Amino acid sequence: MWCLLGESGTTARVAQAGYDWVLLDGQHGAFDRSRVTDVLRHRTDAWSRVLVRPPGLDTASIGAALDAGADGVVVPLIDSAADARAAADAALYPPAGRRSWGPLTPMWGRDAPPPDAANRRIELWVMIETRGALDELDAIVATPGVTAVFVGPNDLSLALGITMDELLADSRANAPLTRIVAACRGAGIRCGAYAAEPAMAARFAELGFDDLAVATDVAALDAGAALLKGHGAASPRPASY
Repeated sequence: MWCLLGESGTTARVAQAGYDWVLLDGQHGAFDRSRVTDVLRHRTDAWSRVLVRPPGLDTASIGAALDAGADGVVVPLIDSAADARAAADAALYPPAGRRSWGPLTPMWGRDAPPPDAANRRIELWVMIETRGALDELDAIVATPGVTAVFVGPNDLSLALGITMDELLADSRANAPLTRIVAACRGAGIRCGAYAAEPAMAARFAELGFDDLAVATDVAALDAGAALLKGHGAASPRPASY
C-alpha cells in the first residue's frame, strides 16, 4: 500500500491491514521529515514493514527516515551506478557506507540495532525510471547494498517516449521491463513496481515482479467510502490503533 496523505492515524490503520509493506511517500506525497517521524514513533509489532520514499537522492532525508525506524528507503530517479552507490552510502553505516549514527527509536522506548545488524536489515530499493538507469542497469543491480530495484512506470514511460500501455504490453526479451526482471534475477535481488491498482499489479506479476504497490491510501479511502455509501451501510465502529 502506497501512502500519500501524510496523516499518522490513517497510516497507522493501513499499516495494520495485513499488507506486506507500506510506503510513506515524501517525493510526490505529503510525508515530509516531521510527518515520517510522527508516524514511525507510534509503530507497533502489528505493523507491516515500513518503507519511505525520500524526495530525492538526499543523504539527510535517507538517514532521517532510517533513524526514525523505517525498514528501508525507496530512492527515486537513480540514473547511474554512481547514484546507486551514493544511495548505499547514505543508507548504510561504515564501513559499508557513510551514514551517521543517530537512531531516534530509543527515545520512544524501542531498541536500536547495532550498526552491523542494522546494515543487514536495511532495505535499499533504487528506482529505475530513466534512460540512464536502463543504460547502467547491470551495474546498478550489482551495487553492494542495493537489495531491490523498483520501477516507476510513469516516469520510465515518459523517459522512453512511449505510453504506459506500450511499456506494459512489451514482452520481448529486450523489452525494458523484461530486462529489469532478468537483471535482478541474475544479481539475486528483488524487483518491484508501482502499479497503483490491482489490474496493473497483475500485469507486473505476470512479468515476474516481486513487490507491487497495488493501491494508494487515497484510493482505498475513496473506495471504502463509496462502498459504504452504495450499500447504505452504517459506518463500522472505530477501533483503536
